[in-house]
Amino acid sequence: MLLAIDSSAGTSVAVVDRAYGVLAEASVDDNMRHAEVVGELIEAVLRESGAVVSALAAVAVGVGPGPFTGLRVGMAAARTFALAAGIPLLGVVSHDAIALGAYGGEGWGELLVTTDARRRELYWSRYEGLDSLGLPRRAAGPALARPDEIPSAPRRIDATAVSAASLGLLAERVRASGRAAEPIEPLYLRSPDVTLAVPKRVTS
Repeated sequence: MLLAIDSSAGTSVAVVDRAYGVLAEASVDDNMRHAEVVGELIEAVLRESGAVVSALAAVAVGVGPGPFTGLRVGMAAARTFALAAGIPLLGVVSHDAIALGAYGGEGWGELLVTTDARRRELYWSRYEGLDSLGLPRRAAGPALARPDEIPSAPRRIDATAVSAASLGLLAERVRASGRAAEPIEPLYLRSPDVTLAVPKRVTS
């Protein structure tokens, strides 16, 4: 059983179990209130699922792609929870979770996943079905592009949210497979707006 958190598009938190599925999930779509709601959502899903912290095996967190401010809130919350509970923190590409939910029981066919990157751009990833372990096969991405630059695919999902339940179930499959989780590094895919100023040389 694990706790899953994603804040790459809205804020979503869930408690999932490989054997019993989704035990609880709570989400807020507002992209401006990640810091205000993430703690409340964690408390809500733990209460609804009846899970105690000592029973959790890990925390799964969506590493994006996503905007800087929102993404770092969820990752900071997940890191803090995992550290306090003394359990592993597992990174999951948020688009992989969307792909898993989109494929459902039919794990075949090409699929394009996009999410809003703001500034008239989109994050995108292309998939080629699920592998024998039920893990999405990502063929390209995540990447950042203007809408007219994104490759076409027979099936496309323009997602407005990422389900922490799907993210958690994917993390459970990764754990069971023995594969390494994604690095705990945020996928911003865009240079920060603020850069350090270069000190001017003073001459006499």
